[in-house]
Amino acid sequence: MCIFCDIVNKKIPCFNIYEDDKVLAFLDISQTTPYHTLVIPKQHYTNLLECDDEILAHLIKKVKEIAIKIQEKTNCKGFNILSNINEIAGQSVFHIHFHIIPRFDQNDTFSIQFNENKDTNLEERLQVLLK
Repeated sequence: MCIFCDIVNKKIPCFNIYEDDKVLAFLDISQTTPYHTLVIPKQHYTNLLECDDEILAHLIKKVKEIAIKIQEKTNCKGFNILSNINEIAGQSVFHIHFHIIPRFDQNDTFSIQFNENKDTNLEERLQVLLK
């Protein structure tokens, strides 16, 4: 069984901030930034690509609602909302989850870096995707 399923089944405690019949949201124990929250479906799906569409729609709606609540309560200036898919992308718990990472200033403890790829042939890439 996965750690998030154990949390859903109350075998492992969490700092629960929201729950309904399909979704659970709780503070991440790593707290990348203050109020870093995980939002998961109660039903186990490995990642976003495998998640049932109805559950996924409900899940992302709750991500939005919870992010709004966090912003109202904490006055954060923005968010990173992300879901890692597969190990190569940083997924370490193989139960779909969204991170809500509040951003308070430029010096907080989280960053994402995008590097320009000089080797880009967009026409070729477009053709691959359109095949």
